[in-house]
Amino acid sequence: MIFSDLIQPIPILATAPENGSIVLAGVLLSLVIIYLASKLGGELSKAVDLPPVLGELVGGVVVGASALHLLVFPESGAVAADSLLMKLLQWIGDLSPEAVVNVFETQSEVVSVLAEIGVIILLFEIGLESDLRDLKEVGYQAAIVAVVGVVAPFAAGTAGLMFFFNVAAIPAIFAGAALTATSIGITSKVLSELGRLKSKEGQIIVGAAVIDDVLGIIVLAVVASLAKTGEVDVFNVIYLIISATVFLLGSIFLGKFFNRSFVAIADKLQTRGQLVIPAFTFAFLMAFLANVIQLEAILGAFAAGLVLDETDKRKELDKQVVPIADILVPIFFVAVGAKADLGVLNPAVPENREGLVIAVFLIGVAIIGKLVTGWTFIGQPQINRLAIGVGMIPRGEVGLVFAGIGSASGVLSKPLEAAIIIMVILTTFLAPPFLRVAFKGSPEAAEVEESKEALEQADLLG
Repeated sequence: MIFSDLIQPIPILATAPENGSIVLAGVLLSLVIIYLASKLGGELSKAVDLPPVLGELVGGVVVGASALHLLVFPESGAVAADSLLMKLLQWIGDLSPEAVVNVFETQSEVVSVLAEIGVIILLFEIGLESDLRDLKEVGYQAAIVAVVGVVAPFAAGTAGLMFFFNVAAIPAIFAGAALTATSIGITSKVLSELGRLKSKEGQIIVGAAVIDDVLGIIVLAVVASLAKTGEVDVFNVIYLIISATVFLLGSIFLGKFFNRSFVAIADKLQTRGQLVIPAFTFAFLMAFLANVIQLEAILGAFAAGLVLDETDKRKELDKQVVPIADILVPIFFVAVGAKADLGVLNPAVPENREGLVIAVFLIGVAIIGKLVTGWTFIGQPQINRLAIGVGMIPRGEVGLVFAGIGSASGVLSKPLEAAIIIMVILTTFLAPPFLRVAFKGSPEAAEVEESKEALEQADLLG
């Protein structure tokens, strides 16, 4: 399913004129709730040395359908009566029941569109951070790790869901695709903290994670389009794989010629936004073109990021994109958490027990499917294979992209959607401490500890 299918026309004009201000009030209050949940969750997560994105997701769960019911969405099965926010607006505006329903649907649609724009910007930012030049230092090893890290969990997850849990093909494929992701941001942060970012293992992990991003976006484009047709069409899959590959590689190749024009245009502009506006214009245009040829819009945004990563103004552009991403990307993460009804994983309810079993299965596949990547190449007897496998485990924000799009497409059942999000949370939580343990037993651990102690002593003396 492509984003044009996920984002329907916003029916603001269909809203009664007297309700227009109430719709705006609903959107503004929704953003207040989203940003409070995002920052509180992110800060609490950061305080316990965990990725802030987890806090944003959990914050969404708290304010959403699983707990406070402040932010709920029709596509997750909620109605206006389920929303505490709508009750407040009904009291403020003295709305009729029919008007409340209209305001609820319109307000939810606006927030959903903002969330979709947020994920487009997120993938554009990921593209900017994915430096393809780093892959030259890790070569075929990173490529093998990445391919196995995509194929193994995808195949095991999809097949297991279909044969053991009788999940239909399309939802099983979507869940399998969510298992392929690797969060380069989380892994890079941990490697940097351990002083292993420039080690052989660190280079392989980061290089494989970069390739994983590319492969993951192609997989996402394929499965999202499959969700649109409702059936597995082999020729359509082949077309999508070829078109996604050609589009991505073609964009990178043509980007070498475009980069000069982009820099020249940015240098000639004199008004505010002379760099960031052309960059986002290019990103949205690429997202549109990807959409037109039946690919995922985020693939176009990701390709735009890879192209602009090669420009001389990349560092300056990075700094200008970050605050924009800080405004819109949290809307996506909080909305994903808000749409997930974790109540379906309550073991006290008999019909929920299958969802828990599915979650345990997905977590097992998610961990084992990445651990095996450390043993997929030979000729490196001294390399820390366990560290490589563990470094590929965290799904992070990339896994949430899959879950969010799967939820918006309507192909995931509530238990399966919640199980995927639980898998994303746990793999992201487990990876940092596991990576520390994996590197602790390596031959270079003592040297790293000595270096850290020396630096600490130097700081004290300074």
